[in-house]
Amino acid sequence: MQYHQFHAMNTTITLGAEEPQHTAVFTMAKGFIERNEKRFTRFMPDSELSALNRSAGTWFYASSEMMGLLDAAVECHKITNGLFDPSILPDLQAIGYTCSLGDISTSDAEPSLATHSRTSSSLFSEMELEFTKGRVCLPEGMQIDLGGIAKGWIAENAAKCVTGFSPACAVNAGGDMFLIGQPQGQAVWEVVLEDPLDPSRDLMTLLVEGGAVATSSVTKRTWNQEGMKRHHIINPHTGGPAESPWLSVTVFAPKAVLAETFAKAILIAGPNQSQSLLDDHPEISFLAVDAEGYIWTSPTEKERIHEYA
Repeated sequence: MQYHQFHAMNTTITLGAEEPQHTAVFTMAKGFIERNEKRFTRFMPDSELSALNRSAGTWFYASSEMMGLLDAAVECHKITNGLFDPSILPDLQAIGYTCSLGDISTSDAEPSLATHSRTSSSLFSEMELEFTKGRVCLPEGMQIDLGGIAKGWIAENAAKCVTGFSPACAVNAGGDMFLIGQPQGQAVWEVVLEDPLDPSRDLMTLLVEGGAVATSSVTKRTWNQEGMKRHHIINPHTGGPAESPWLSVTVFAPKAVLAETFAKAILIAGPNQSQSLLDDHPEISFLAVDAEGYIWTSPTEKERIHEYA
């Protein structure tokens, strides 16, 4: 297995390929990731997402990539009963998440409590998509953040770029990954799970067949705001950081957008409501870690993960 690492999407990206036909495949995948980061990020004023947010209330002619991801986001919003909701961007900004998390963590000044609030009372599901014309209309005042679902989409499609040149490949975007095939001589991929109680320690090694793996955590990326500890997992029902007995949730799914969506939704739902989210999705499994270090698993988890090493 050959590897290539670089920084993008505010994290370390690792590309892996088994006997690639030529190393230029890594350059191609890197270029794909960087182009689409610039398309979907809210932190660049000239990104397509920023332009879409500025257009709220009017029709916006979008790229096919943006239209496809927005369509997936609408479906994810529906199947999680609204726990996945890209329209929480004003809530993220209100708690100080106004720039990339790397910039927040390196700043000496704590972000101030924002006085602004949502300017749209519309639901995310009220966004209009016209595929025949390639255009989208956000309700007036709505602002969206595609965050994790965009990262997952980018990782999966970057892996698909590589798979045409290698029998097995993987893209790891800061712990969220997409795996295709199997490494030479192995039936599974080894995926290291970080301990949310101690990020310097590995909690376990999981043996995974393939597909998408995504983790949401309330401990990995945090900051202080006027004496209050904040994290970026917003509960759309309250507009504030999610309060859950689970510190992290790792989801295994056939598609990256599903893994990203359900990792966040299950963490917000917690142990009392999480299983109801999965009743119609037997292809998805998860494991969660609580504040005591206890590991919770879904009933289908053992079918997706062979064992703990």
